[in-house]
Amino acid sequence: MIQNGFIARVYRIVMDAVWRFVGNDNWAIASDIALAMLMSLFPFLIIVTAVASMLGSEELARAAADLVLASWPPQVGERLADEVMNVLTGQRRDLLTIGSVLALYFSSNAVQSVRIGLNRAYGAAETRHWMLTRLESIGFVVLGAAMLLTLAFLIVLGPVLWRTLTAYVTWLGPFSGLVTMLRFTIATLVIISALIIAHFWLPSGWRRLADIWPGILVTLAGWVGGGFGFGWYLDSFATNYVTTYAGLATGMIALVFLYFTAVVLLFGGEFNAAILRARRSRHPA
Repeated sequence: MIQNGFIARVYRIVMDAVWRFVGNDNWAIASDIALAMLMSLFPFLIIVTAVASMLGSEELARAAADLVLASWPPQVGERLADEVMNVLTGQRRDLLTIGSVLALYFSSNAVQSVRIGLNRAYGAAETRHWMLTRLESIGFVVLGAAMLLTLAFLIVLGPVLWRTLTAYVTWLGPFSGLVTMLRFTIATLVIISALIIAHFWLPSGWRRLADIWPGILVTLAGWVGGGFGFGWYLDSFATNYVTTYAGLATGMIALVFLYFTAVVLLFGGEFNAAILRARRSRHPA
């Protein structure tokens, strides 16, 4: 039997989060987020490619796409690589055309879906005008594209600078593996930054960093563990998707992975909300 104390409090918080997760229909909301994310992925890459083409560098767009897929399990990211490369093929200078405006709008749908899910998780009623939240979501997409291109520029430029540096400082040669690790480190920092922004500004109301970091840690742990587990499942049973969905297998694999990602993200919000409720019950003032 679980005794009173820290373990008992953690158990009550986790169970509270679980039941609230079910009661808030987050299973259904997660499917909406997953579909919106999958539909937004390629329009977002089109925007990134268009901006990169205006800057005269397709390599930036490819490096940005690598950053997007670097945090995905290889069994998922590698299956999307060919489709992503097709999107990035050729110059995209139609940033200000109707097509690109629509791509920007559809990319913001994923942000809107996450906003709805986190509002439910935190029990917050949306008081902002729908046009303001849509513009905010579009702003996040533009900011995300700019951030990815900036980081991609560092990724593209980094190896060149490293080779120049090691040519003059030869004893740094054995540490060349750090350049490869930098890519994954940057991808991790991007994910953490995106989670902080999501919990701070997407839901209605205001939260402190102390209120959101437990759910962020739970989300990161769930994504890492689930990524390895999903990769193992694909290695062992990937033929099930191929025989069931045929040519749609790649899209379905990505959709299932994004669905799991959305479930963990929403549970992180529910976990934070459960902690806040537990605090209020112990300290009503």
